[in-house]
Order: sequence, then structure tokens, then C-alpha cells
Amino acid sequence: MFPIKDDNPTTTFPFVTIALIAVNTVVFVYQLTLGPSGAEAFIFRAATIPYEITRFSDIHPENFVPPPLTLFTAMFVHGGLLHLGGNMLYLWIFGDNIEDRLGHFRFLGFYLLTGVLASLLHIVIHPSSTVPMVGASGAIAGILGAYFLLFPRAHVLTLIIFFFFVHMVRIPAVLFLGFWFLYQIMSTTAGGGIAWWAHIGGFIAGGLAVVLMVPKKKRTGRGWRSEW
Repeated sequence: MFPIKDDNPTTTFPFVTIALIAVNTVVFVYQLTLGPSGAEAFIFRAATIPYEITRFSDIHPENFVPPPLTLFTAMFVHGGLLHLGGNMLYLWIFGDNIEDRLGHFRFLGFYLLTGVLASLLHIVIHPSSTVPMVGASGAIAGILGAYFLLFPRAHVLTLIIFFFFVHMVRIPAVLFLGFWFLYQIMSTTAGGGIAWWAHIGGFIAGGLAVVLMVPKKKRTGRGWRSEW
């Protein structure tokens, strides 16, 4: 399933969402200018490596920043065009609504917080791993968790491809994102170089954090306004 767009309008211009897409894209273009070996070294120096975090030890090659700060730098580095493109597509479709609900500056804090928490769950599960972890997936999973909670009745125009079957359908967000989350859980034993636990952690963190971060003027007497 490939999301194309949602039917959930916003009232503010999503300049933080656009800025995040721009920064991620610029960093990736810069990686390409380094050549294959240079890009690989760049990824290792900017990535979050669980072994470095749990032991506060910088293994070769030396990081750009102290190990704990790689929890932030890794969010803006991607391993390939498909990795970048998939993440930015989800950020574009779902990020503007969360930015609209939280406000621009709260949204930026939410994005960084859920990205860090996502990585921390991966580190807890794999504390001795020396495999570099990069990408905005954890933070974007946080956005999906928030969207799942706030806008379950919105619809996502989705391209479904199954062998020779190709069709566009409108799927309720609660089903689309629920299936996405279930797929992450089912994939935890699959490996494949993907930090599945970071996706799971980000989704859960996003759902919890958005409840606390929604501005009071957008809350109801029951706590927060949801699109049920």
C-alpha cells in the first residue's frame, strides 16, 4: 500500500514540515556529492550506533558529535533514495495536520522528541549492536501515532498493488495506520536491516506525546479534541 494523499484540510501553512523535508533532502544531496566511500563514512559518522550510546564510546570512524547527540543527527541522514523518498512522502501527507494541531514550534519539538524516543527503544532492544541507524522513520512514526489518535476518521487515498491488481482506494486513517503499526510488529523478527522497534517506539511515543502537547485552546473538557 502506498499513500498518495489524505482528505484532511489544514488551517495553517506547514512551514516546519516543508523545512524538515528540505533539510533531509539537502543532506542527502550532499551525501551523493561525497561518492560511495565518502557517503558511507558520512553515514557512520552521523548515525546512531547503539553500542556507542550504551557504552559512551566512539568507535571508528569518529562521529561528528558526541554519541548521545547522534540521536539527533541520525534523523537527517538516509541510506538511499527510496529510504528518503518513502520517509518524506509520509512526512508530507501526515505531518502538516499534526503541525496544524500542535502549532509550528511544538510540532518541531514533538518531531525531535519522538525521533529520540524511537531510537532509544531500538537501543534498549539491541544495546550491543554496532549497525548504524539512520533516517527520519522514528520521528515520522511518531507523527503517524499522533495522526492515528487525532484523526482516525480522515481518509487516505492509497495505491494498492498486488501482482496485476492495481487500484486506488480511500482507506480510513485508523485502518491504514493500524495496519502499518501491525506490520511493524509482525516484522520485528524479519531483520532486513530495518529498525522495526524504532518504528514501534516512535508510533507509541507519538500517541502519548501528542496528548500532552496539544495546546489547551484546542482541547475539550474531556482532554483533547479528536476527529472521531
